[in-house]
Amino acid sequence: MKTPTIERPAGDRSGAIRRGPLARVVDRLGSGLLQVVLILIGLFWLVPTLGLFAVSLRDQTANTSSGWWTLLTEPGQIVLDNYADLLATGFTASFWNTILITVPSTVLVIGIAAMAAYAFAWMEFRGRDALFLVVVGLLVVPIQIALIPIAGLYGTLGIFGSIPAVVLFHVAFGLPFAIFLLRNFFAGIPRELLEAARMDGAGEWKIFRTVVFPLAKPAVASLGIFQFLWVWNDLLVALVFANTENQPMTKALQSQMRQFESNVDILAPGAFLSLIIPLVLFFAFQRYFVQGMMAGSVK
Repeated sequence: MKTPTIERPAGDRSGAIRRGPLARVVDRLGSGLLQVVLILIGLFWLVPTLGLFAVSLRDQTANTSSGWWTLLTEPGQIVLDNYADLLATGFTASFWNTILITVPSTVLVIGIAAMAAYAFAWMEFRGRDALFLVVVGLLVVPIQIALIPIAGLYGTLGIFGSIPAVVLFHVAFGLPFAIFLLRNFFAGIPRELLEAARMDGAGEWKIFRTVVFPLAKPAVASLGIFQFLWVWNDLLVALVFANTENQPMTKALQSQMRQFESNVDILAPGAFLSLIIPLVLFFAFQRYFVQGMMAGSVK
């Protein structure tokens, strides 16, 4: 039986699909056009941040009489008195309270979740799958339903209103997502690496510390950014569990909103200081963040 053959169009012996001149022009301009669009989106996203920074550098009279963009043509409006007034209001204490809440909440979530995720991914024990399903189910539990019961528990323990109380709440509600994220990443590590380490006499703790955790830097960085931003920008938990002495920046700024018109010179620099730290953190670790988001998408 003769095998049928497919005849190519005349003038095309390479087998490639012929494309018109318009398609070739689009290919050449596509990458450059995409870069321009992304740059415009980035600049548009930065406009509120630049506006907030400009407002923080102008006195109250200038802010009420003209828009912040006039600073670009009249640099003489720049003053630093707003930041001095902000520090005089005790905002420095709120800044350090935010650090004392955010850093332990992030470090504890990463440490506890990494060990739990390793156990769920590579250790065999009774009820492992059922327990992991419980952890996944906790992802859908909103924090609002736990505010009143936890407040009563903190009152019984005598820690209500303190920084440890806020940290413990953030850790408890940050663990389910952290365990779920890291467990899926750990499960994608080749089993041969762990078996080779066991053949060399390494125990579970040494395997986790020297093999698994170093390979999980992208996922850990992504988790750290998520947790840090969530705790740093939190207001609800701070309003409920932090008293005036231990209040973070979000609660301190919220208390100034009652007199917004007369406190713009304090709100603007305070809001900018609370914004700049997450931006610096994100841009410093964006390489690991992108790697963590792409991890596991291609096998």
